Amino acid sequence: MEKPPENNNRDEQNKKNEQLDQYRIKNADNPITTNEGLKVANNENTLKAGDRGPVLMEDFHFFQKQMHFDTERIPERVVHARGFGVHGEFEAYKSMKKYTRAGFLQEEGLKTPVFVRFSTVQGGKGSMDTARDIRGFAVKFYTDEGNYDLLGLQFPIFVIHDAFKFVDSQHALKPEPHNDMPTASAAHDNFWDFVANNQESAHFVMWAMSDRAVPRSWRMMEGFGINIFRFVNEEGKSHFVRFHWKPMLGVHSLLNEESLIIGGVDPDYHRRDLSEAIERGAYPVYELGVQMIAEEDEFKFDFDVIDPTKVWPEEIIPVEKIGKMTLNRNVDNFFAETEQVAFDVTNLVPGINFSNDPILQGRTFTYKITQQHRLGGSNYPDLPINKSICPFHNNQRDSFNRYRIDVDQVNYFRNSIANNTPGPTPPEEGGFVHYPEQVEGKKVKASSDTFKDFFSHARLFWNSMSSVEKQHIIEAFSFELAKVKDESVRQQVVDMYVNVDKEMAKKIAENIGANPPEGENVPVTLASPALSQENTPHYPYTLKVGVIIANGFDGEEVKNTLETLNQNGVFVVLISEKLGTVTGADGTELKVDQIFVSTHHTLYDSLYIVGGESANQTSFDINTLDFVNGIYKYYKPIGVATTGQSYIQPSEYNNLDGVVFAAENQDFNEAFVSAITVRRFWDRR
Repeated sequence: MEKPPENNNRDEQNKKNEQLDQYRIKNADNPITTNEGLKVANNENTLKAGDRGPVLMEDFHFFQKQMHFDTERIPERVVHARGFGVHGEFEAYKSMKKYTRAGFLQEEGLKTPVFVRFSTVQGGKGSMDTARDIRGFAVKFYTDEGNYDLLGLQFPIFVIHDAFKFVDSQHALKPEPHNDMPTASAAHDNFWDFVANNQESAHFVMWAMSDRAVPRSWRMMEGFGINIFRFVNEEGKSHFVRFHWKPMLGVHSLLNEESLIIGGVDPDYHRRDLSEAIERGAYPVYELGVQMIAEEDEFKFDFDVIDPTKVWPEEIIPVEKIGKMTLNRNVDNFFAETEQVAFDVTNLVPGINFSNDPILQGRTFTYKITQQHRLGGSNYPDLPINKSICPFHNNQRDSFNRYRIDVDQVNYFRNSIANNTPGPTPPEEGGFVHYPEQVEGKKVKASSDTFKDFFSHARLFWNSMSSVEKQHIIEAFSFELAKVKDESVRQQVVDMYVNVDKEMAKKIAENIGANPPEGENVPVTLASPALSQENTPHYPYTLKVGVIIANGFDGEEVKNTLETLNQNGVFVVLISEKLGTVTGADGTELKVDQIFVSTHHTLYDSLYIVGGESANQTSFDINTLDFVNGIYKYYKPIGVATTGQSYIQPSEYNNLDGVVFAAENQDFNEAFVSAITVRRFWDRR
């Protein structure tokens, strides 16, 4: 099995890392000092009047240490509070000069440093990674023309189509204000009441109830720039553009029950998965794709192309791959980099401009207000993680946390003392100009009638799903709505979704005790295969296999299998009753990585049952069977060594689809890797 294409220059140091090197400080092997550099003689005791006396106010060492700790935490983000960031680089596949002036897209092979932050929306910083949720996919490009921030989600659409309702949507999504529950979950009355009474959310909620909302890994999650931008070339010609991040490992998900269990077993599951992959050199790679519509074709479609609640079907408007992003370095300090990174939708470069997407237009000022509130003032762009790699000059001065020392006498424009500098740059020399779109009309608080089709793209999404994915959507709706206490809200949601599919709504109603929905089933004819995860690439590369093993195993057989797994880039974890080593019948020794009580079967994509002899055989067998039953229940592949056959046998109550036996298969290793590649064997139903 081949692993996905990877970056050729993974060890190359990029410009941003070179810039950050001046801020990276090693404290080890140095004496402890105050923030001003004064060496501290005693770092364990406060200054007292006698060894049992009161603490004295003059102990400035203690007060500086304590006060710094008291202010270590900054306000968390209102949304996207729980996040994790890594460094990487973007490499252009080809020149996009025909469509855009953007410098980082002008030349094939040109590399640009990036910083990427993945996040959840609903929960606070202490919530779990694996909640059914919206996920942020924010990329900061450190270009030679300034920073460009591409902000996205793992869904290509937004919940509402006017920014005026954004606050309402987030208030409804967050824990209910009277009891601050539930954490990191939309399974409550307020959210579903909002959905039923703001039906433009229908399409977005279909995505949120699908497998896309519980990704297996950020490395296996598609990202979309949800807003509609413009590419503008040197001649001033405009194309509407939507951005896609396509993971080279494909798009894969957890089951809902798995996500809930993992959230308790390992709340850091996604961040651990990403950081460990980077540490192992298995760098995640995403291709950047764009969908483009020439401005003169804006009204050629049966949906409004600037409506943020609609997709642009890839079968109608193809995705063109224009580059790839490789994530190849973990942060050195979470707070200084991930927590202080500040994204802003208005961080543009020449050649990328706004459209009239009403969500995009409404987001143009909110990021700055948020970052100023969180990061203590207007100077947050000068923090090391946010600082552009190109020099910047302007007449902004002072405010909190100003450590830039501007030495000029002049701090205003149109001056003679400094020859009118710093001054503007003409567009032909790289100065940013807004696209001169012609606008007309009366000032109104209204939405276009073209935005008022709430259900056709929700139906498109439903019709594009496989039978398994449809069942998962019904189960997700049922799980969420069963937690809604208000019977009227449950009924309103069921009645709303008859506009998507009557049979779907009927099954949900049966599960949650609502009345069968009225109304006729709306015929669905269009489908977009690109929306179904059934059609995503499958690789064994970086999937995690748990190996259940004890003493007395067949050394040659197991070593051959482990070698094959390693050759295919599969991450192998040996699990037994005790840490240390296990010894095979031929004297082969293998190191144990985890014990039964420190891990859980949901953390693995597959299982290799070796078995063996344990000091407490009964306990070992019970734990092994628990792993086998769990992996089998969640449709995952199982490889069975010759010494492990007693743990799984065919019966009238199961079928062994996806279970590979070494004793019955001469090409066991290859067959097991092939099964791992498939990931789920849904026919076990």
